[in-house]
Amino acid sequence: MTSITQSLLHPGRNAQREALRQAFQTTLVLRGCHTIETHDKTNGNTRVNIQRPTDPSASEATERILQEIASVGRHLEAMDQKITDLTIASSSIHADIAGFKDTADSLDQRLTTVEDQMATLPDQEIELRSLRAKVTDLEARSRRDNIRLFGIPERKEGSDIKAFLQSLLPSLFDIEFSPPLEFQRARRIGPPHKATSDRPRPIIACFLRHDQARQVLSAAKTQGPASLDGHEIRVAPDFSRLTNEKRKAFLAFRPQLRKLDIKYGLFEPARICAV
Repeated sequence: MTSITQSLLHPGRNAQREALRQAFQTTLVLRGCHTIETHDKTNGNTRVNIQRPTDPSASEATERILQEIASVGRHLEAMDQKITDLTIASSSIHADIAGFKDTADSLDQRLTTVEDQMATLPDQEIELRSLRAKVTDLEARSRRDNIRLFGIPERKEGSDIKAFLQSLLPSLFDIEFSPPLEFQRARRIGPPHKATSDRPRPIIACFLRHDQARQVLSAAKTQGPASLDGHEIRVAPDFSRLTNEKRKAFLAFRPQLRKLDIKYGLFEPARICAV
């Protein structure tokens, strides 16, 4: 076979003939045939006679070998196709893994950011509580000049609610104000009154002078509920919603304190004192 390959790599006319002859004979040998060459002296041509093997078993064995070789070739082609498919699948898996890695890196970065933010939560919670306490205190201070009046019938105030209160409060609680009682603003609070409702809306009044608001609250506490045309009138400070919730929470302790014969007091804005 080496001489055949060399002849094909370095072709000449005679060399090509010799290489083809050797390849042809090799194929015939694999098929169990042999050749007989005769040379014609008149024209210089060579005649090749092909004779098949006379032994049938040898021919059958050769055919089986060739079939096995062909089968191996087909198996190799199938394996080559499977390897190609596996290569494509491997490339796809590699791309998926790369995508998963990018996603994992992104999640890791987000987790790190969240952990950093959570590390500052205790300080932020302390600051939030401090700010909330300041806001509550400021709201309570802004309401110190306000009072709420409950039980005054609807439309009793007429068209000028300030003038009505300036006349009502001194007579209701027997207080002489000096200088005269003045209000920054006053109005009823809550949704519009329904004709079918017997409960009047409360009135909230903002005093021009803080001392006068305290005088009214002190007199109402000492005197107790007042009466106007048969209606009970009550006066209360104007607390914020948060302060009212704290004050209501203390109410659950009052029965226990009374049962234990403990004196107590609820002070503004939301403090309880027991003796």
